[in-house]
Amino acid sequence: MALHFKTCIFSFKPHQIMTTKAQLSQSFNPAKLDSLHIANKWNIVQEERSSALFTKTGDLISINHSDKLEVVKNEFMNTVGENSLRGLYMIDAMQRLNIDYHFQEEIEEFLRRQYVNSTTIAGGYYGDDIHEIALRFRLLRQQGFFVPEEVFHKFTNKEGKFNQKLGENIKGMVELYEASPLGIAGEDTLAEAGEFSGPVLKEKLDCIDIHNLEAKFVKRTLEQPFHKSLPMFTARNFFGDFDATNTWLGSLKEVAKMDFSLLQCMYHREITQISNWWTGLGLANELMYARNQPLKWYIWSLACFTDPTLSEERVELTKPISLIYIIDDIFDVYGTLDELTLFTEAVCRWDITAIEQLPDYMKACFGVLYNLTNEISSKVYQKHGWNPIDSLQHAWKSLCKAFLVEAKWFASGNLPSAEEYLKNGIVSSGVHIVMVHAFFLLGHGLTEENIKIIDRNPDIISSPATILRLWDDLGNAEDENQQGNDGSYVNCLMMDHPHYTTRTARKRVMSKISDAWKSLNQECLFGNHFHSTFTKASLNLARMVPLMYSYDDKQSLPGLEEQVKSLLYDDFL
Repeated sequence: MALHFKTCIFSFKPHQIMTTKAQLSQSFNPAKLDSLHIANKWNIVQEERSSALFTKTGDLISINHSDKLEVVKNEFMNTVGENSLRGLYMIDAMQRLNIDYHFQEEIEEFLRRQYVNSTTIAGGYYGDDIHEIALRFRLLRQQGFFVPEEVFHKFTNKEGKFNQKLGENIKGMVELYEASPLGIAGEDTLAEAGEFSGPVLKEKLDCIDIHNLEAKFVKRTLEQPFHKSLPMFTARNFFGDFDATNTWLGSLKEVAKMDFSLLQCMYHREITQISNWWTGLGLANELMYARNQPLKWYIWSLACFTDPTLSEERVELTKPISLIYIIDDIFDVYGTLDELTLFTEAVCRWDITAIEQLPDYMKACFGVLYNLTNEISSKVYQKHGWNPIDSLQHAWKSLCKAFLVEAKWFASGNLPSAEEYLKNGIVSSGVHIVMVHAFFLLGHGLTEENIKIIDRNPDIISSPATILRLWDDLGNAEDENQQGNDGSYVNCLMMDHPHYTTRTARKRVMSKISDAWKSLNQECLFGNHFHSTFTKASLNLARMVPLMYSYDDKQSLPGLEEQVKSLLYDDFL
């Protein structure tokens, strides 16, 4: 079964068609919803194709892949035993090529030794090479080993500014820039590292042939620092930016090529499962003007659960994600305020018999929500021995309440304070729904203590939710078609601070996003109550946000379109 895009491939978050929800309740005009009707660009079109050759080819790749993995593991162990810097290079390459999951034990062992050495050999271990120090710093922090920012103090003056001569070392500047996004609150040196290295690298780009491999890598670093990007989308860029001058790099690229092909096969199978499920529900027929985007919903799950062994979990997670979008459209497009209130009350009662007063489309949506939540709860109980029904119900109730709060704001025409808006917006982002389902589907650490924490929307969830809400609002604030009371955080800020210009407000938003990243880094670095796979899912969700919300002037997502087409349909090179 081959999967192909429609002629119109990608959709967008719909405009606020009318100024307020109250206006929507007075006159529902489908003609004004053309943008939503056209929005089904993330739908999936399937075409029959013989799978025999496809399966046979995949089997042959799998055999060669296993053999090559063993060769590379031996090369890695031999290499790191001889040269610690080369070991850092290899790990960096593995991560950038998105094949590091094959070598987790070897990577953990090597980096643990590096960390122990760094804490026992007083200061001198790091030497004077800014490139090596920054690379080691980044790899250790990414692995969860806390290395203090003081390792960079030898390169700064009394005012905390970096030595200007460092700017002559392009590789060093690249790694310093790559290290800077891993900072936490209060780490001024890392903040300065980004402010120093970024402009230096931009200046260097003007002096280097843009077709030069080094220039390409610098450009990609500035656009997509590794800590804030997803290797599954960027691996092909790394492949094209460097020649295989080292034997081990050539071997890693061979593994990456085969890995890429095998994963594509798996992604296609998963997309087919999701397409069949979504088509079988029939909600797209009940809600003609809602978003019909199963492929887009799947990409969220794929970003959260990158481990190939989590295929079933990806498919299951896509299902509640789809309902977040559909319920959002019910609140944004379909429902009158009275209907939305009744719908929220029905969800809060969680009683399938309490929906008689609802319109048919709401009955259909509630029925799917009710059944899906019970089905997922049953699967989690059978697999992990815990019934999550109470937590899942609580999460859906909170989401609908948050949607209703926003509907009432819009209907009244009165915006809340910026902080009140953001507090509610963190919930209405839907991130808590995604991460609660992710937690139970993974099944790690299912204790009463952890579940109480999960239900309270902890920092490991609220941080990426803040990032998503603010990124989304930045996109809406740029839209010239918005009427000024769409409720974006930018508008609320400007209402709170009448002297703010739009530029000033947007800078404040970017600062809030930066703070949320620091909070998320803190959770990842200093540990939390949750398994590393769950923590990575939270981190990856935050990484996915810019791709999902970087709209062009046509309210399309060209960056995401290119990345997804490449991931699902192109060769690795």
